[in-house]
Amino acid sequence: MRDFSELELDSELLRAIEKIGYDRPTVIQAQAIPHAMDGRDVLASAPTGTGKTAAFLLPMIQHLQDFPRKKPGPARVLVLTPTRELAIQVADQARALAQYTDLKIFTITGGISYDEHAELLGKTQDIVVATPGRLMEYIEAERFDCRAIECLILDEADRMLDMGFGKAVERIHNECRWRRQSLLFSATLEGKGVRDFSRTILNEPVEVNAEPPRRERKKIHQIYHRCDQMEHKLALLEHILKHQAERTIIFVKTRERLATLRDQLAAMKIPCCWIQGEMAQASRNNAITRFRDGTVNVLIATDVAARGIDLPDVSHVINFDMPRTADIYLHRIGRTARAGKKGTAISLIEAHDQEMIERVGRYMKEEVPERFIDGMRPQHKKPSTVKKKSKKKVAKKTAAGKKKKAKK
Repeated sequence: MRDFSELELDSELLRAIEKIGYDRPTVIQAQAIPHAMDGRDVLASAPTGTGKTAAFLLPMIQHLQDFPRKKPGPARVLVLTPTRELAIQVADQARALAQYTDLKIFTITGGISYDEHAELLGKTQDIVVATPGRLMEYIEAERFDCRAIECLILDEADRMLDMGFGKAVERIHNECRWRRQSLLFSATLEGKGVRDFSRTILNEPVEVNAEPPRRERKKIHQIYHRCDQMEHKLALLEHILKHQAERTIIFVKTRERLATLRDQLAAMKIPCCWIQGEMAQASRNNAITRFRDGTVNVLIATDVAARGIDLPDVSHVINFDMPRTADIYLHRIGRTARAGKKGTAISLIEAHDQEMIERVGRYMKEEVPERFIDGMRPQHKKPSTVKKKSKKKVAKKTAAGKKKKAKK
């Protein structure tokens, strides 16, 4: 598909798309939008950075334009996201796409006072973007009316499950039982959780898999450095930040690690900002704004905090700690090389991480190469990840072989 005009969108939408600067539909947009506009339920696998937000917003805005409301009332489209930042980001994109329409778009998330929400809940709404926990509070208090919802969208469903929102989403699904359509977007459809979730939420869905083509992944230059111990790891990080990287996101595994690394970067005289779980909304927004506007060029983040945030012009992603799964690794590195640009992903690997970086290579069907920095090479030998067979098993196998030969 070469042009958005092929998608039978209204002129107001096409005008907004042109103003935003979208060139042509991405894979996920070309595959998902026609089915969604036909009223079908959609189950979509779409990694971050593939244009998935517009893939579910465009058909919803078009539907609201095709069937305008006859009188003021509650929301007709509900989008659920796992985090506050993602909800804000989706709502901002919805406003940009609907800028030439009269549609009203609101967010309902934690970190916002009850009085602020009470004011917007009394207004006419067309699209509401919400986090499941806070929305359930208003549903239980009979402050949010689900009966008018025509379409329910789950964005980053796999992360919602990881964060323990499964039961809340099922409750919301039941509350919105009069809807005509549901769309579920997940970074991966692997694993029992998302499949079971989709069977509960969706009705005879069209399945769309928009894994980015290999050429898109080639835009991310992936390497890893082996580290002997923490001092070596910090020295490598300092060298990369001072001599190679421009705008960098550093991923760590815990809030405790984040706090420690923040102090270590301060000692290196490297300004940084950070986002983590259970952080005041104003502080999170401030950190993201400072990174976006270039006040600081290093952002430290945990996985939960960074999920789904779209930050422009990130030149480097550094895995200071390796993630627990290969698909989370892909989410992380997808923060760079966005909007057609190139980027670099660097993993700092201790001995216990060797197995994970090799697992990542198998998952991507492409090995991540090891690289060295002059004067900072590791002193220790690379650990072998091939599991040695126990002597007992080898002896048993040999005995079985001899027995087989004797029978012949």
